[in-house]
Amino acid sequence: MSIDITSLSAKELDVLINQAKKRKTTLNKRKPIATVRSKLTQLAKAEGYSIAELFGGGAPPRSARPAAKAAPKKPRKPMGKVAPKYRNPASPTETWTGRGKQPRWLAALTATGRHLDEFLIR
Repeated sequence: MSIDITSLSAKELDVLINQAKKRKTTLNKRKPIATVRSKLTQLAKAEGYSIAELFGGGAPPRSARPAAKAAPKKPRKPMGKVAPKYRNPASPTETWTGRGKQPRWLAALTATGRHLDEFLIR
C-alpha cells in the first residue's frame, strides 16, 4: 500500500498522521496471533473439537460422512418423432421442429428482421 503524500496539504497530512498513530496503538494493544491461536486450540480441545471442525479448513471425520452410493442410472427413453413446424422458403427440404437450437438458415432470416411466424408450416 502506498499513499502519494506529495499532493496532500498540511492539514491532510496531520489527519493522516493521527489516523496512523491510532491504528498503531490499536495494533500494539492486540496480543500476538500465535498466542490467540494457541488459546483457541486449547479451548476447542477442552470441549472435544478441533479447529478444522469449528471453522471449516478440513474434511469431516470419516464417521460423520454419509456413505456415497451412486444410484444406477436408467437409460433415457427415446423421444418420439415430432412433425416439423417451420420450413425454409428458399429450400423447402430444410425444416425445423421447433426443438433445440434454431438452424442457421432460420437464425439468419430472423436476424434480418423477419418473424418466426412467417416460416410456419400451415
